[in-house]
Amino acid sequence: MKRAPLLIGLSALVALLFLASLMAGKVWVPLGSWWLEGDPRWLIVSELRLPRALLGVGIGAALGLSGAVLQGYLRNPLADPAVVGISSSGALGAVAAILLLSATSPLLVFACAMAAACGAMLLLAALAWHTHSAVAFILAGTVLASIAGALTSFLISIAPNPWATAEIIDWIMGSLTDRSFDEATLALPFIAIGCGLLLCTGRALDALTLGEDAARTMGLNLRQTQMLVVLGTGLSVGASVAVTGVVGFVGLIVPHLLRPLVGARPSALLVPSALGGAVLVLAADSLVRLAPGASEIRLGVAMALIGTPFFFALLLRMRRSAWI
Repeated sequence: MKRAPLLIGLSALVALLFLASLMAGKVWVPLGSWWLEGDPRWLIVSELRLPRALLGVGIGAALGLSGAVLQGYLRNPLADPAVVGISSSGALGAVAAILLLSATSPLLVFACAMAAACGAMLLLAALAWHTHSAVAFILAGTVLASIAGALTSFLISIAPNPWATAEIIDWIMGSLTDRSFDEATLALPFIAIGCGLLLCTGRALDALTLGEDAARTMGLNLRQTQMLVVLGTGLSVGASVAVTGVVGFVGLIVPHLLRPLVGARPSALLVPSALGGAVLVLAADSLVRLAPGASEIRLGVAMALIGTPFFFALLLRMRRSAWI
């Protein structure tokens, strides 16, 4: 499929789902009522759903783009932001703020989550500094993810009361519920900077398809590429986790869905994956609001429900190919 029609189609889909996200919910607010003078439903759109939709676009783009970059850099179709431990480290920082500092301010939770994500980013860079190997990068990320996961479980286990435990688990499941412009103002600049760094890796990812030795002979600076991947993923995914909790599967699913449309060249997948991630998160966040019941399904739970059958279908396809 040609690149221009694909990008135009994805951009149009993002715009349509953005409007749908402003209208959908327990209270349906049609487009025609937005300009009615004195209609109280406008406050729902402007104060609750607009920052939520903006965060949905930013977080979806960050997760989709980082997934495409990591799959290209590691040459592993199952790589996603969780592989390098940034998501779990950000979650650890937020859980520590909620439990140890009794934080209720979004700013304090965000600061602790970003500090943990940046700390993990620096530790990852230190662990992988003396080698340019993607395998070493994966191993360092796996170590970080394991440590962060274990420490998060430890903090949950020593929570002083069931309410604190419930609050932490609720946050870990990932959600855009009740996010305001304060959270959007905090997260979106970091997400924009991180995505900008990740978009600079396209040429290097194309060269790495030939192997690390071939890429090096073409003049590629592997250390610089590694730093761009670490910094870009850390800033964009860390800021996303800091305001929503852990939302998985976006970085895994979106590149797989779009790769047949753009071909095998990794750089061609970056921008479509960012747009595709925004489409997926906006659609999922609108659907969780329309689910029956008084409360909303958490976005992280919805993504897991979507992602698990997707990978089961992928597994079946791989097995059929192997049998042939």
